[in-house]
Amino acid sequence: MRGAVAALIFLIGTSIPGCMGLLDSEDSGGMVAPLDVPEWEVGDWWLYTFSTPDYYDDSARLVIANTDEENGDAYMLAISSEAEALRHAVLNHNPFLGRITKDNLSPFENGVQQDVLIFPIIEGETWSFTLFSIEWTATVSSVDEEAIITASNSDGSRLDYVYDGEVGLFSTFIWTDPTGVEQLRMMLADHGSGHTGEVHFVRGGDLFNGVWEDQGNDVEIRDSFLVSDHPTDGEWDEMIYFLDADSGSGSSISFTLRDHASVSILADFWGPGASEWGTLGTIPYPSGEYTMTATFTGSSTYLKVRFSAGISQSWTI
Repeated sequence: MRGAVAALIFLIGTSIPGCMGLLDSEDSGGMVAPLDVPEWEVGDWWLYTFSTPDYYDDSARLVIANTDEENGDAYMLAISSEAEALRHAVLNHNPFLGRITKDNLSPFENGVQQDVLIFPIIEGETWSFTLFSIEWTATVSSVDEEAIITASNSDGSRLDYVYDGEVGLFSTFIWTDPTGVEQLRMMLADHGSGHTGEVHFVRGGDLFNGVWEDQGNDVEIRDSFLVSDHPTDGEWDEMIYFLDADSGSGSSISFTLRDHASVSILADFWGPGASEWGTLGTIPYPSGEYTMTATFTGSSTYLKVRFSAGISQSWTI
């Protein structure tokens, strides 16, 4: 008889919200369940817009290309557009491409896993990681259907990002430098599953980045850079370049890139009033030393050039 009474008391207690250790945000002092790591499938996708201070806004559809990277411990996150894959490889502003680990959805920077998230995501949790070559200390400020996370560096840099449990990835990701300038704003526009078609990833390696403004009359800039093999994957498939140019009235800009044999492989000229923005292109099979020469005349000129090496991969899903 005593056993039956005890069992009845137990059943009544467990049926009452907040009793017997059930987790409830109102009846248990604000406690909520942690967010567990999602399981992605091939064809899952997220459409993001990317904003930076140096380049115009763009968007990219990120797609799960396969689920067996790193001996089955990581996903491959690719892009649905080959041109966008090249653009992201040379601009290097999207860290969430390529291999993403299954345990914490961690990207790789310089070949090292970086735990931007730690699962399960628990309110008040604190940890450290490196991203954009900056060391961060992250704290989870709140958890519900979403987790709000802030990471900081001693120099005043800051990351503010929101992981959406329903979406299975970030809804926002913002990097602000010590002066308060947003270096990256990544915003979710849409998401879904079942993407089909060809998707792409370009593993990039920075080679050269230069900006020249109002250089004055008859100024020549010359610089060089060396293209060697990827540290682990051998020869690069291509060199990727991205340039902006603006020549004011009465001004001009000439630009030439030559290889180690002094063969001109890229050349352009902008006369008075000419401009060109966001030009993206490739040079096949780069190797050896390259010399870049830019000549400016007039007082109103602007030139920005960026070169990266790339190894391209594609999947059909």
